[in-house]
Amino acid sequence: MSNTPEQSLERLKRAFYKALELSEQTELSQLAYGSIPEWDSLGHMALVSEVEDTFSIEFNTEEVINFSSFEVGIQLLRSREIEI
Repeated sequence: MSNTPEQSLERLKRAFYKALELSEQTELSQLAYGSIPEWDSLGHMALVSEVEDTFSIEFNTEEVINFSSFEVGIQLLRSREIEI
């Protein structure tokens, strides 16, 4: 069973909230690596792992390095043919 784009977006949001320990009221659309204290190098690895687990995928090294914002996260999922 595949998710609708809206469901996939919600799953990505929940992964961000969980991995970075953010309030669900946090606006994610402008969120970028280093823009908040929680998204440091350790937070980045927690986020990558959470997104991989959530979507049953594995990012390659280049994708991990390029995963620099919420919007890039959406693009990375789309490149994996996940509708979002």
